[in-house]
Amino acid sequence: MPYAEGRVIHDADSHLVETPDFLVPFADPAIRAQMKPLYVSTVKPGEENSIEAIRARRDDPDERAAAEDEIMLRKNWRALGSFMKEDRSRALDLLGFASQLVFNTFATDYLLRAELGDDLDFAYGLARAHNRAMIDFCAPDRRLLAVGYVPFADFERSRALAGEAIAMGAHALLVPSACPRRHSPSHVGLFPVWAQAEEAGIPIVFHVGGGGRLLDPMYFENGLPPVADFHGGAENFRSVDYMAIPFPPMQTLATLIIDGVLDRFPRLMIGVIEQGAIWVPGWMRQLDAAHAAFAKHEERLRRLRLRPSEYVRRQIRVTPYPTEPVGWIIEQTGHEVCLFSSDYPHVEGGRNPIRRFEQTLDGIDEPAKQRFYCDNFVELMGSALA
Repeated sequence: MPYAEGRVIHDADSHLVETPDFLVPFADPAIRAQMKPLYVSTVKPGEENSIEAIRARRDDPDERAAAEDEIMLRKNWRALGSFMKEDRSRALDLLGFASQLVFNTFATDYLLRAELGDDLDFAYGLARAHNRAMIDFCAPDRRLLAVGYVPFADFERSRALAGEAIAMGAHALLVPSACPRRHSPSHVGLFPVWAQAEEAGIPIVFHVGGGGRLLDPMYFENGLPPVADFHGGAENFRSVDYMAIPFPPMQTLATLIIDGVLDRFPRLMIGVIEQGAIWVPGWMRQLDAAHAAFAKHEERLRRLRLRPSEYVRRQIRVTPYPTEPVGWIIEQTGHEVCLFSSDYPHVEGGRNPIRRFEQTLDGIDEPAKQRFYCDNFVELMGSALA
């Protein structure tokens, strides 16, 4: 019996869990020598040392049965189909989701640091290797929707790489939610990226980790003992980090709306993934307040054909965390905005995200639940689900 049953559920956030050398076989020879192993220790300390032992036990019948029985309990590399692509279809059968949008776990930080550096040949070559690797991992099952990455550092290279990723079979384009080093994310030089995604009917997505350094590290120099995160280390999210997670997408999305990108590309869909949603209602009101306050003096605001919050409802979809009051968020934003996600196979998704979401959906009618679990994702993904 699958974990999810009784309704069609699409999963807007799942991951493969890379091994340190995951990207290397997919890189062009010109950059392969420059590549470093992926830093994969941002989970329970020492857990990465178990990768080869897990691989060696794959064909043991007892181990296989245990992995299937514990489909929602095992996390990271121990989870079925987390890094061995041959097992991901079976994992999806047991999960019961109609499809999964599949992101990397560790590579985004590497990609973003390369993009913010000076060697753009390497930055775009690394992104190309990432896209090939993601598409290869998802290739065995059409329910697995691979997310490619497009840097924003160079307009022409970004245009070319977006087209290449779409042609290879990427079902969404992950872009940095941080501001590029030399220009705004709303710059007209990036219009060809938006245009290609719109024409292909696939979304642009932001994901946690794509905003660069969330906080000045001095926030943690408080004279008190270090605070461990829930993995047991001190390198992932803690409560203070958590408060900063939505800042990059809030500013970048606001800039895209105010500068008219969503108005110019009305069929372009944007997903904001694993960055929570409790911030969205107040942010939507702040956008409308900015429009009201500055429209008299800013022609760009007067040119907008909708209020800013209406672009959000039309074109932006967001995944709440299971710890957030999702029913309240839906009531405040409208039923168009929120998406279900499991975060499989990460610890942050928990052992029973459906139950946790359901506990917050009291008073939400069935049509709104249908949008949360299914229809909003179908709208986001467009032809990628065809």
